[in-house]
Amino acid sequence: MQELLSMLEKSFSNMSLWSVLDILVVSYIFYKCYTLIKETRAEQLLKGILLIIALIPISYLLKLDMLYFILNKTLTIGVLSVIIIFQPEIRRALEHLGRSAFDDKHYFYNKEDLNAMINEISVAIQNLAESKTGALIVIEQSTGLNELIGAGTLLDANVTSNLLENIFVVNTPLHDGATIIRNNRILASGCVLPLTSNTAINKKLGTRHRAALGLSEVSDALVIIVSEETGVVSLAINGRITRGYDKERLKSVITKIIENRNEKKVKTAGEKVRSWIKVKTER
Repeated sequence: MQELLSMLEKSFSNMSLWSVLDILVVSYIFYKCYTLIKETRAEQLLKGILLIIALIPISYLLKLDMLYFILNKTLTIGVLSVIIIFQPEIRRALEHLGRSAFDDKHYFYNKEDLNAMINEISVAIQNLAESKTGALIVIEQSTGLNELIGAGTLLDANVTSNLLENIFVVNTPLHDGATIIRNNRILASGCVLPLTSNTAINKKLGTRHRAALGLSEVSDALVIIVSEETGVVSLAINGRITRGYDKERLKSVITKIIENRNEKKVKTAGEKVRSWIKVKTER
């Protein structure tokens, strides 16, 4: 026991500030990786890989030569296997990193226009919910959705409640797909969204909800869903769905999310401008 305490004391005494920082950074990376794969198929696959790694020394100590040979050879191609198995999660992680690291041009400057747009959407959602008309409305944020927009029917129209309600009238050409909004404009309707591969989703949720969740997993878009069966309004953000919104709550939540993001973008842009002015002045 004394030797163990002595070894720990020696290890901590030789630890520098950079070593502590290194440990914290690595710990944060592992934590973020875990949050990305939590409650997905990748979590179960990771448990299987950890089990294989744990069995290798056990098989070696117990002289299980055949099992040790198989497990050892399996890990030889492990890196390539992990890339193939975790391809959706790796892609989602890189997209999340890209959204966090770089600025974009999709955000509002005029608060009045933003409030007017959200009000029109909320009125349309309320009317659609009351008539139990299924709907799927996407508000684009940082992540560009051009590939989805290009596959739909281009409209490029002002956001109005009447137009949104007409788009989702049953048996019309555009009612079955998603309508995508960017910067106070309805860019396209009838867009097909990627379905989620999350098997933990509530079985009662239909294709609209699965499509909304799928898009929110690979982008930072806000996706509003109106259930055709129940008229319940849901909101999908960052891979999660919350349900039971009324008009006022929907307006409040969407406004808060977009305004917080705009404030952050404006602040970042202001800091860049001040930095540029400072450099020019010093020169």
